[in-house]
Parts: sequence; structure tokens; C-alpha cells
Amino acid sequence: MLYIAEEKKKLGNDQYKAQNYPSALKLYSDAISLCPDSAAYYGNRAACYMMLLNYNSALTDARHAIRLDPSFEKAYVRVAKCCLALGDIIGTEQAVKTVAELDSQSTALSSEQQAVQKLRQLETTIQSNYDSQAYRNVVFYLDSALKLAPACLRYRLLKAECLAYLGRCDEALDLAVGVMKLDSNSADAIYVRGLCLYYTDNLEKGILHFERALQLDPDHHKSKKMRSKCKQLKEMKENGNMLFKSGRYREAHVVYTDALKIDEHNKDINSKLLYNRALVNTRISALREAVADCNRVLELNAQYLKALLLRARCHGDLEKFEEAVADYETALQLEKTPEIKRLLRDAKFALKKSKRKDYYKILGIARNATEDEIKKAYRKKALVHHPDRHAGSSLEVRQDEEIKFKEVGEAYAILSDARKKQRYDSGQDIEEQEQADFDPNQMFRSFFQFGGGGGRNASFNFEY
Repeated sequence: MLYIAEEKKKLGNDQYKAQNYPSALKLYSDAISLCPDSAAYYGNRAACYMMLLNYNSALTDARHAIRLDPSFEKAYVRVAKCCLALGDIIGTEQAVKTVAELDSQSTALSSEQQAVQKLRQLETTIQSNYDSQAYRNVVFYLDSALKLAPACLRYRLLKAECLAYLGRCDEALDLAVGVMKLDSNSADAIYVRGLCLYYTDNLEKGILHFERALQLDPDHHKSKKMRSKCKQLKEMKENGNMLFKSGRYREAHVVYTDALKIDEHNKDINSKLLYNRALVNTRISALREAVADCNRVLELNAQYLKALLLRARCHGDLEKFEEAVADYETALQLEKTPEIKRLLRDAKFALKKSKRKDYYKILGIARNATEDEIKKAYRKKALVHHPDRHAGSSLEVRQDEEIKFKEVGEAYAILSDARKKQRYDSGQDIEEQEQADFDPNQMFRSFFQFGGGGGRNASFNFEY
């Protein structure tokens, strides 16, 4: 039996040297079956497992070899290498120490000794950054740690957790799924999957994953904390939506505001809460606050079309037409729909109209003012701004009043003419020639001489 086992080992060595590790593994296993008390056979198979990156099986074989032969130095070397790859700092240090005790001149583990010291330093740095929620730094240092300990599931899952906090949920999920292929009952991996669901606004499934993690590990405090936070957010979000739909806007505003305080890292949910609060603000005529909320939404997610359209609408209502046009143009780049094209046309038209003189505002009347109201308004404003009334004023005041007097006359000339008024109201341009030929003094004289001011020979007195 020993002879056959040795032959199997030799054949295994040949396959190992040829880098046919699966074949070598089978031959070493055959040798172990024939001679299960040989430390060397377990040592060889441990080496083969290491080449296949199966460090857990390699570690099991190496430790079994040590139990069979406590002075087997190569087995300790393999234990150290496996522990390092798996991120077991204490196990690595103990193995390094034992090799030094067996052979004080040995340099077999000099690189592992340096690596484990660096790994210990990295762990301290990682923990410090994690505690201060500097998750980008944690990911950076974990990448360095994983170069030294590539099979450390703990490092992979901590990296996945931090990636989830940073909103990189696809990467986090890939890491968690990879770990679950190796250990389907990993509470930490299931927790990370729940975290990804939570950060992509899938609260219901997130809660289920946190509960599953707690079934596997009742003391998993992170899952307890996240399950509670998840339930709280879900309840507040639903409550806020219910209040909004029922028209209780101020109560909804309070709920959305409180919900935003729960987790500043959840960009997906917070962007929706901010958008909902912006809608509430439009209902309570807090348009500037609505714009501020939309600004925050778009800082979190520049592709949030609804927030962009709502901000554009608010800008329009606030008569910030250039901002409205800019938002609609950006929205059209995101989604080319007939509705957005129409909104952009309307905003450009409103911008064009806003750059014209507002004749209704100049006369101080509403847009639905009657012909008689237009006449009365002109009479009043013309008397207020007539140059004769300000003859004794400073040059600056006289010039300012002359401009206003002319504007009042222009306004009346347009709004008292049915054809021009219709064109003005519809946003059409009034020909420049018509405006250039306008004489406000002639308009004033005609108005007061031919009935507009109270009769052909009507006189008037300024009220100083």
C-alpha cells in the first residue's frame, strides 16, 4: 500500500510541476486514501490547493500535516501563507513565530512577516476611516489589504458595504454574490445584499434580507440597525405620500423633512423625498423653496427628469424665464418628447415676452382691463409724469419723468388700439417703425382735447 501511495505521490508531483493542478490534486488524494498518516502527502495536497487558490482547504491539510508531524516546517510555512491570504493576522503571526522557533535561520517567511505587519497597520487605518465614515478612503485601503490577503472574505464584504454607502451598489452586489457562492449562509453577505436593496429604494426586499441575516446571526447588530431604519423610512415615506394625496400639504412637508434626516447617504430615497417636498412647496406657494429642493435633487441625481421639469415650471412661475428655458433645454436632451418640446417653446415665448415693456404694468392695470379702465389709467399716469409737472425738478428727475411719460403714452397707444392690443397680447412684435414715429406729447394733447380727458376744452390741474 505504501509503495502504491508513493507512486501516486510521484505522479502527483509530476502533474504539479506541469501545472496540471486538478490532476495533481486527485493523485495526492489517492495517496492520502492509501496512507492517511503521511504528513508529507497532506503537505503536498495543501500546496496544490494553494495553487488552485483554495486557501481554506489548503489550510485544513497543512494543519492536519502538523498534527501528524509537529516538526514539519513546510506545513507551518503553508499555514502562514494561507492565513495571510485569508486575512488571519494572528494565525499568520503564530505560524511565523513557530517557523522561527524550529529554524532560527529560516527566511522562508520573511516576505509574509513584512506583509502581515503592513496588513496590521492597514487594518488600523481602515477601522479609523470606517469609524469616521470616510468610506472612499476605506475602499482605497481595502484594495491595498486585498492585494496582501486576496481570499479574505471579511475584507471583500467590508469593501462591498462601503461601496453601497457610496452608491456603487452594482459593484457591492457583485462582491456580495461572489462571497455567497463560497458561503451561502454568510450573514454579512446577505446583509450587504439588503444594504444594496435599501440604497436602491427597494425597502420591502431590504427588510427581508436583514431579517434573513438575523436568522443566521441573531446578534448581527448592523442588520438590526438597518432593519429598524428601513422600516422607519418606509413608514414615513408612505405616510408623507398619503398626506400629500389627501391635500394635507403642511403635514406632509413635516414628514418628508423628518424622513430626510434618517440617512444622508441614501441618495436614491432622499432624491425622491426632496422631489416630493418640492411638490408640496408648490402647493403651498413656496416656489423658491421648491426650487431649492429641486436643486438638491439634481445634485444627487442630474438625470432626475421630473425634478428638472418641476424646477423649470417654478422658474417660469417666478418669472425667471432664462432659467426656465435652460432647464427645459436640458430636459429635452434627457428625453425628446413632444410635451417637453412644447414646454420649451412656451418658455422661449415667455422669455421673449418678458423682454418687452409690460404696458399693463406701466399703466398699473390688469390684463383684462376694460377700454374705460385703460383710459382712466392713462389719464392718471400721464398727469403724474407730464414734463410740465416736473419743470422745477433737477435735470436727472426731469429726464427720468420724461422717459416714464413716453412709456405711459406708448402703453396707451398700444392698449387703446384693438388691433395692436391683440398682437401685443398674443406676443407678436410691434413694428419698430410704429414705435419710432410715436410722439407722447401729441398723444397727450389728442387725449385731452378730443374727449379722453373729459371733453374738447377740458383743462386740468396737477396735484403737487
